[in-house]
Amino acid sequence: MRVITGAARGRKLKTLEGDEIIRPTTDRVKEAMFSIVQFDIQGARVLDLFAGSGQLGIEALSRGAQSAVFVDNNKEAFETVKENLKTTGLYKDATVLNTDSISYIKNSKLKFDLIIIDPPYKKGICAEVLPYAAKCCNENATVICETDYSEELPDDLGEFIKYKEYKYSKTKLTTYKNKNV
Repeated sequence: MRVITGAARGRKLKTLEGDEIIRPTTDRVKEAMFSIVQFDIQGARVLDLFAGSGQLGIEALSRGAQSAVFVDNNKEAFETVKENLKTTGLYKDATVLNTDSISYIKNSKLKFDLIIIDPPYKKGICAEVLPYAAKCCNENATVICETDYSEELPDDLGEFIKYKEYKYSKTKLTTYKNKNV
């Protein structure tokens, strides 16, 4: 697994072993995700929820995001994110938290420009956290969720609505944007 482009382009990232611990986003899906949000990254404050190895938030930082908060409750994932940030030289722009992602998003007072939600598949977690994520968004923010292709997500989150869905084999990316912008 490597950083695709930007300041840390080509840097190899450490990942965690075993599907029960983490399911890394494939390069194809990661490229698609960042193609979708490419105009939302420069100068953005990013939240990488269920960070795993941190590859998605690191990709955002590499592409010019101002800062990123990485949240994962797994201690090994937490250490891996920190190591990957140091390897890429992007640690100074990051905050890494070893805490429950659902609790974090429910209680966060921070506002973000891009929220990446990539929880374990087929557990309904994305649908559970989306209303809280919408409350943590700046007006022009984008929320992007990575789920199993069969998971259904809500169309309406108050000010934020489902914008588009993209399917890649067994993975679905769903974007949300503010309906008033």
